[in-house]
Amino acid sequence: MTVVCLASYFKGNEFLRQLRCRGCRVVLVIKEKLRDEEWARDSIDETLTVPNGSNADVFVEVVSEFARHNRVDRIVALEEYDVMHAAMIREHLRIPGMGTTTARLFRDKLAMRVKAFEAGIRVPDFVHVLNYDEIRRYMETVPAPWVLKPRSDVSAVGIQKLHDSELVWRAIDALDARPVVTERSTHYLLERFVPGDVFHVDSLVENGEVIFTGVNRYWRPPMEVAHKGGVFLTNTVRRGCEEERQLLEMNQSLLKTLGFVRGATHAEFIRSADGEFYFLEVAGRVGGAFISDSLEAATGVNVWREWANLEIGRGEAAYDLPAQRADYAGVVLALARQEWPDTSTYADSEVVLRPVKRHHAALVVASPDYDRVQYLLGEYARRFEEDFLAVLPPMERPPA
Repeated sequence: MTVVCLASYFKGNEFLRQLRCRGCRVVLVIKEKLRDEEWARDSIDETLTVPNGSNADVFVEVVSEFARHNRVDRIVALEEYDVMHAAMIREHLRIPGMGTTTARLFRDKLAMRVKAFEAGIRVPDFVHVLNYDEIRRYMETVPAPWVLKPRSDVSAVGIQKLHDSELVWRAIDALDARPVVTERSTHYLLERFVPGDVFHVDSLVENGEVIFTGVNRYWRPPMEVAHKGGVFLTNTVRRGCEEERQLLEMNQSLLKTLGFVRGATHAEFIRSADGEFYFLEVAGRVGGAFISDSLEAATGVNVWREWANLEIGRGEAAYDLPAQRADYAGVVLALARQEWPDTSTYADSEVVLRPVKRHHAALVVASPDYDRVQYLLGEYARRFEEDFLAVLPPMERPPA
């Protein structure tokens, strides 16, 4: 079986290794800037490279040229930016898997909101930045502040928080002055800002059924960390609690509504001051920021490896999820002023992983005791601020 994997960012080595372990022929499609990254080269049979600024058509052409002399059985996007590219390649080569209609629901923040809202899933009030009269009526009826969001970027890239209508109109004018058409205002939505605690639910799905989930809470909303700087933290919620139950139900309903059939997902929800949960966004990928490592530390399930197994089986072979633990885990992560920060003084036995990444300090901790994880994350966050923390302005757009 030949599996072609697309990666616009450096991630997914565990996925590639599992493919090789299962006897697959592995082909990796990357941008030029990623050629020197530490890929699992012993698990890769062939690497295809595209220019850094390549659009979907280039990816389709490169894989099509490969397919002239090679049978291609699976197309997988390891990174969120490649979800639509992978869908277009599947449709062009007529390979089974998620097509562009469904893929768009996992890339386009407007499309996923419309679909969720129509299914009765609670979302913050929103409007497409398109028709001026509708935007005007929206701002007259939905109180500020609002969040101006790009429909297709990831994380907090390009998000602006605006407090009055004049600022919204100015922001729209600024977007429409951009030379790149896909960065203009019709590629944005305006949404009511809902303060509260942000949670993420990470899942594995097989034949449309959620077979594995991890429910975690961010200590600070990712948008706040991206815009104001500081330490990023997330940890497993207390098992069996009411918020876990509600989020599991909401996540299951969401993925069924959006028609997700197979693979890994990362969904985010916010709990407002009145205790209600709202859907924020969902991606058809493994969560970043070492979330997959935290999930494995808490449960023993490596979502990258199991996603690879699901792609290989494609519902045609029986799949059994590995036995799970019910421990607790969390991540503490910060942009570091040191090129290669030294975390060796963080010596508690609960530290299970010390990820190495240039200009980043990170630790994953795990314990059967929820309160112990909470305590360690709080202590480490305080120490990270003193030992490592650096702050950069937020990105207005993703790197090329």
